[in-house]
Amino acid sequence: MGDMAEIVAAPEKGPNAWAQAIAALVVVGALGGGLYVIQKNDAAAADKPAVCRVDDEDEKATKAAKAAQRISGTELCTALNRADLPTLLGTPQERALTAYGSDGSVQMASGTEIPSPEGTVQLDTYTVKLSRSYDDLPIAGMEDLLNEAESKTVLGHPAVLYSSQTIAFSFDLGGGKSDAGPGGIARALVVAPDTKDGGGSYELAIWRQDNVRPDDTALLSIAQKVLPAIPGWTAAG
Repeated sequence: MGDMAEIVAAPEKGPNAWAQAIAALVVVGALGGGLYVIQKNDAAAADKPAVCRVDDEDEKATKAAKAAQRISGTELCTALNRADLPTLLGTPQERALTAYGSDGSVQMASGTEIPSPEGTVQLDTYTVKLSRSYDDLPIAGMEDLLNEAESKTVLGHPAVLYSSQTIAFSFDLGGGKSDAGPGGIARALVVAPDTKDGGGSYELAIWRQDNVRPDDTALLSIAQKVLPAIPGWTAAG
């Protein structure tokens, strides 16, 4: 089970507000693997792709998000978990093994908590995460703070394409020990929610379980399909 992994997110620490608002991608091995194996086997037994899980807490979070005029993690998961996602990733023979949304927040240095819901879909080769940050920070200027950053325009919205180093955590369930080290490279696309770049962002990130560098073409293709499917997405005029 040590080769199994579940992908989770943690806030990236840095001296500036942008760096604190961007999620770092973390790979958790072994301990999260038990859940991964169960869900994978259930999906295999039914021979169907995993669907976005929705329980009572998810429904409460979705209602609270709608009341606050925000999107929920379940809604992001639903937009991301497309039937053609494996094809867009270049692995058409695969299917979603796990799919889930979560509703959390990122705490800034000032103590302010920024809502940051996210949806995640995991396949054999790739994991894909779609998140939303409700900060007041524009996309403009992010390219100066991120690794291998490149300014883009996606569906008429300002965007930045960049790289992030994943962190691999391993847990020895028998000895109670844990270890951490560098993982693979994730490629991520931060996109302004409106054409005027008035603050806040969507982030779409992909990384591979084998630590091979992800394909930028796949990331951009997914963005073209997934972003317009998000409830409340503002189309460019």
